[in-house]
Amino acid sequence: MAYDLNTTTLGELLEDERVAAVFEKHAPGVTSNPMLGMAKGMSVNQAIGMAGAIIPQDKIDAIKAEIEAF
Repeated sequence: MAYDLNTTTLGELLEDERVAAVFEKHAPGVTSNPMLGMAKGMSVNQAIGMAGAIIPQDKIDAIKAEIEAF
């Protein structure tokens, strides 16, 4: 796995165009959501944990699985 979701920040992760595409594939519009700015300094797992209110768990699981496959 190229990314450690416990230590990599969401901001660092989204700098990778492949990862941004995965987020957009499963949750269209999420990378342009203004609320994202508040979460960019959080670890990916922290940010994704909070995203449960707007992104269904099955989509979160799919995003994490694809990212972990890189």
